Amino acid sequence: MSDQTVKTGGKTSPLVYRRAPFKTWLYMVGLLLILFSATLLPPIAVAWHYDGYDVVLPFVEALGASLGLGLVCWFPVRRFKIDLRNRDGFILVVAFWVLSSLLGALPFLLSDQPQVRFVDAVFETVSGLTTTGATVLSGLDHLPRAILYYRAQLHFLGGIGIVVLAVALLPMLGIGGMQLYRASTPGPMKDEKLTPRITETAKNLWFIYVGLSIACFLAYWLAGMSPFDAICYSFTTIALGGFAPHDASIGYFQNPVFEWITVFFMLVAMVNFALYFLAWRARSLSAVFQDAEFRFCMQVVAGIVALAGLHLYLNGTSWWNSIHLGAFQGISIITGTGLVTAGYPTHESWPAFIPLLFLLGSFFGGCVGSTCGGIKAIRFLLLYKQSVRETRLLVRPTAQIAVKLGDHPIPDRVMQAVWGFYYLYIFCYCAFSLALAATGVDLVTAFGTTAACLNNMGVGLGDTVAGFSTLNDTATWLMSLAMLVGRLEIFPLLLLFLPDFWK
Repeated sequence: MSDQTVKTGGKTSPLVYRRAPFKTWLYMVGLLLILFSATLLPPIAVAWHYDGYDVVLPFVEALGASLGLGLVCWFPVRRFKIDLRNRDGFILVVAFWVLSSLLGALPFLLSDQPQVRFVDAVFETVSGLTTTGATVLSGLDHLPRAILYYRAQLHFLGGIGIVVLAVALLPMLGIGGMQLYRASTPGPMKDEKLTPRITETAKNLWFIYVGLSIACFLAYWLAGMSPFDAICYSFTTIALGGFAPHDASIGYFQNPVFEWITVFFMLVAMVNFALYFLAWRARSLSAVFQDAEFRFCMQVVAGIVALAGLHLYLNGTSWWNSIHLGAFQGISIITGTGLVTAGYPTHESWPAFIPLLFLLGSFFGGCVGSTCGGIKAIRFLLLYKQSVRETRLLVRPTAQIAVKLGDHPIPDRVMQAVWGFYYLYIFCYCAFSLALAATGVDLVTAFGTTAACLNNMGVGLGDTVAGFSTLNDTATWLMSLAMLVGRLEIFPLLLLFLPDFWK
């Protein structure tokens, strides 16, 4: 389509409408990178307060690079008003996650402490933005506070998605955001909106997310944690991330109160945030407790925790420690948070059964619409109901039996999407595990590390149980890709390789 000008009152408006896809992408990527550059201001303030000029400078340089690249992309096409299409949404989400991962690595790369290589800096950034929490860094207790805060802030930004925040801001710039929302929101029912306007949906989700983060911070602080640690742990807990400002994670404090606060907010964060909005609007928690996915999720989590606690008790652990360790570590791994205590899983009181149980639980994840990783509870629930349906059809082949959530039948299109996603997820897990094994790691490390990264869980097995710095460069790049695949839930990345997508 050719350029068009808009005439108002006999005058020609400088605003030009254009449907050139490349310029659409430049315009949007530029705006998103400018927005991303603003997120480097808080770490600069932390560095100025705690660390000094030498730590401030890398963040200033990273801000300049992000802002400069954003302006280079946006400025030449600033006069174009763009209407996003579905294809544009998927391309922009993938492009933004990749670019933010590369630019977000600059503070790690430019800092004198820690001294990391490019591949490790990218891995750490991807791990933060995808809320995986897998780290290649050590000696965290001696790192500058700005670096520790920045790692936690990456979790905060990636938790519900900086792109969803952008959706809330786009209409102010005259740009619709539904395509970005669909591309960046996980789950089989992502087209459902809480409000008629997608902007209001994004804003409400972010208000809930920020509100829960503030509540978590206050809980930690009032329980005796320092304000700095409380901020970092609240970011990582609500985002279900895993980056902690201490090498010993939450076990650094040896404080059961902190651990039970963490358990509570991990459970809160694994629930669909949309349910909290509905509960707030109705002034009742019935919207949460009556949700079929929520009930199923809590039942599965309770079952895994009870099984782990029982196994610990039968292997000689006291009943209280069995409950405590089973609940904390079970919920931390299942939700993909990855905070650890008691030396998990190398402690002598942990039988091999427990890490394997939790590893499989990480595939379950939590509710769709939360900050957790994994396949998500609603998909497992629908697959279970479909399996029951197929079993009943063997007995009554002519019966008309629908898969339902509550009283609502599930369309066949949704079930097809669930089956397709489940197949692709398991296929990706096998492919990444084989590729990782091909780099020379043992099988336990390959399968455990892939699960940690693809499920955005962050706690490895084998050689990566104490950190991911043991991986070679090829393996590190593979796991960076696995984290992105898990966070974006496969389809946005897969679409880019389909010829029909580009027609």
